[in-house]
Amino acid sequence: MKATQQLHNLGQSLWLDNITRDLLNNGTLERYIAELAITGLTSNPTIFDHAIKNSSSYDRAIRDYASKGKSGEGIPGSFAATGT
Repeated sequence: MKATQQLHNLGQSLWLDNITRDLLNNGTLERYIAELAITGLTSNPTIFDHAIKNSSSYDRAIRDYASKGKSGEGIPGSFAATGT
């Protein structure tokens, strides 16, 4: 039994402090839940900023919001809240 599963069995909640679209869309999160007993996710503005800057996964959503007249800091907040 993996150490993460042992911790889970003892009542410890294991959280991943890193949410990206790729993590959600490519099956990695599902694998982490199944294999590593991950039970929660969290993020913060710095992590979100890093995900946007270092991935093309958000480019389409940024272009879509920009085409609707949104700009600057409002764009990431908008699609973070809606999941688009």
